[in-house]
Amino acid sequence: MEKIRFGIIGGSGLYKMDVLQDIREVNITTPFGAPSDAVVTGTLDGVRVAFLARHGRNHSLLPGEVPFRANIWAMKSLGVDYLLSVSAVGSLKEKLAPRDMVLPDQFIDLTRQRSGTFFGAGAVAHIGFSQPVCSALSELVARAFDDCSLPDATLHRGGTYVCVEGPAFSTLAESQLYRSWGASVIGMTNMPEARLAREAEIAYATLALVTDFDCWHPDHAAVTAEMAIGNLMHNAI
Repeated sequence: MEKIRFGIIGGSGLYKMDVLQDIREVNITTPFGAPSDAVVTGTLDGVRVAFLARHGRNHSLLPGEVPFRANIWAMKSLGVDYLLSVSAVGSLKEKLAPRDMVLPDQFIDLTRQRSGTFFGAGAVAHIGFSQPVCSALSELVARAFDDCSLPDATLHRGGTYVCVEGPAFSTLAESQLYRSWGASVIGMTNMPEARLAREAEIAYATLALVTDFDCWHPDHAAVTAEMAIGNLMHNAI
């Protein structure tokens, strides 16, 4: 099997990449079950890329149902060294408006029910995770954004992503608590994904697409699924 060094995991609203050429679907079996869907491989500007829809191409998986270990294992088995996660998030800061994009560099993991490591069952190991995001990969994404010269798009570099269990959105008290921590955005899927990527020795970065102000903003309605999808579709266009 060919080695594919670059992988993309698409979150809500990103279920396929029409720009890929020479497409093949690869069904991968892992020790942790099947990934969210078949991995789609193709060529983008002459570079071989592997794409996986995190929730399945028909969005059939809740955040807590995503087989994170199988997904990362599948990417690793293809030879992926660099993995970009594209994820929908809510904003916890005034300056991060819906339809903006963020490159977080830190995570707070508040998930409770997910299998979050490849280790165990006799494999005793610990990883360094103080810097969970690959700064070089994030910088490449930022430079690619700048090269696109998108007049109506704003990219923010850095920030903390709070990952909650879901599928419920935050209470007002929770949203205000996360803001008091200095967190930037809130989502449901980047953990344990980022940690598993580190265990698999895959460089990881997140492109977070802001869809709403969660529920803390006095001048904006609390987030709904319809609101989030609407803003995601705008970003896709």
